[in-house]
Amino acid sequence: MAKNRTVFFCQNCGYESAKWMGQCPACRQWNTFVEEPVTKTASGRQTSRTASKQPSKLSGIQTEKEERIKTGIDELDRVLGGGIVPGSMILVGGDPGIGKSTLLLQVCQKLSAQHRKIFYISGEESLGQIKLRADRIGRFEDDVLLLCETDLEAVENVILKERPEMVVIDSIQTMYKNDIGSAPGSVSQVRESTNVLMNIAKTNGITIFIVGHVTKEGVVAGPRVLEHMVDTVLYFEGERHAAYRLLRSVKNRFGSTNEMGVFEMAGEGLKEVKDPSKYMLSGRPENASGSVVTCVMEGTRPMMVEVQALVCRTNFNMPRRTAAGMDYNRVNLLMAVVEKRLGISLGSCDAYVNIAGGVRINDPSIDLAVVCAILSSYKNIPVSDRLMVFGEVGLVGEVRAVRQAQLCIREGEKLGFDRCILPKANMDPQMSASKMLLQGVENLQDIYKILTAQ
Repeated sequence: MAKNRTVFFCQNCGYESAKWMGQCPACRQWNTFVEEPVTKTASGRQTSRTASKQPSKLSGIQTEKEERIKTGIDELDRVLGGGIVPGSMILVGGDPGIGKSTLLLQVCQKLSAQHRKIFYISGEESLGQIKLRADRIGRFEDDVLLLCETDLEAVENVILKERPEMVVIDSIQTMYKNDIGSAPGSVSQVRESTNVLMNIAKTNGITIFIVGHVTKEGVVAGPRVLEHMVDTVLYFEGERHAAYRLLRSVKNRFGSTNEMGVFEMAGEGLKEVKDPSKYMLSGRPENASGSVVTCVMEGTRPMMVEVQALVCRTNFNMPRRTAAGMDYNRVNLLMAVVEKRLGISLGSCDAYVNIAGGVRINDPSIDLAVVCAILSSYKNIPVSDRLMVFGEVGLVGEVRAVRQAQLCIREGEKLGFDRCILPKANMDPQMSASKMLLQGVENLQDIYKILTAQ
């Protein structure tokens, strides 16, 4: 007999409790528990078929090389690890209006041109709204099928009947199952809907893209188990009113999670940015204090960005610190290292650090450029617009080596930079053929002497 009861779920992580609690013991968030009905069916013992399964030796398992499907969008293929793996399930998250539906509709257009059967299911827009967006993107083949439906059982029946190669669910928060009493978008509905779609993908070899809304913290709304169930999780970043869009992978069972795709929002949809370094440095000021160019590695691709700093005297007892595009605590740490190791008093100054272009950088190789920008602004010393700086800074003021320094130097040469300050530990004989003037530094004292000697 089925037993009906209600339990409390955490909307942030999916933790289940028999009673309401003010703070979730799993994710430590407050006021996230909601009451939802659940149905549990008493089950008997394991069947003989399940009990008869035997373990297999790892060396005896035969595998075939996976064949990926090229989407026709190189930036997306890069983030996916080379293309779409048939039968995979991909979650795309991002802020409202960032371009998730536009990107997936462009994927449908590219794949339909390869005469692949595509099924686009929307629970938020009408057929007319989808058609208007499709007309702006371009011409579509007849292999793209549209359906506006939120009943998951109806969606499942149509998918199994049509047997497409790829399905787009926009969005997972609008899907619901009739046998679950909670409202669409709740923890139970999102979890069960994702489980049904995952079984369809794995059983029939159908690739499924699902769109997920994000919370104000920037994570996909719903239980954390949603990200664990899918094969790949992609996030769209960037200001919705700006032209650029960044696509990152935070989970990928079939490729690297370090890659990043850069897009530009245009009237006819998203355009790929083939040379993100040139794009990020467009409009850069010349011979301005507090502006330093650095190079960071995003996966296998080097990218040049501009680090800007503004240091000025404060009018208050507590100086203000602001960081945009990098970790705020990292900026405070670097300023403390500068004060301690160089004897420069920054405690009476406001400091504002910004990564131009809106991109967020977590690579520690940006440390030395941040220090240079702060010193340049504090001393009001302009930095050459043909100089690039990269390196990691330690707590004792040492400049540590970074990965893939040669690729960064080649990227700088391609964009016309003629001078580079880098960690001395990265200097090797192979760099002697570089056209750039390379200056290795061991600590902050070395970089300070170079800046003040300009």
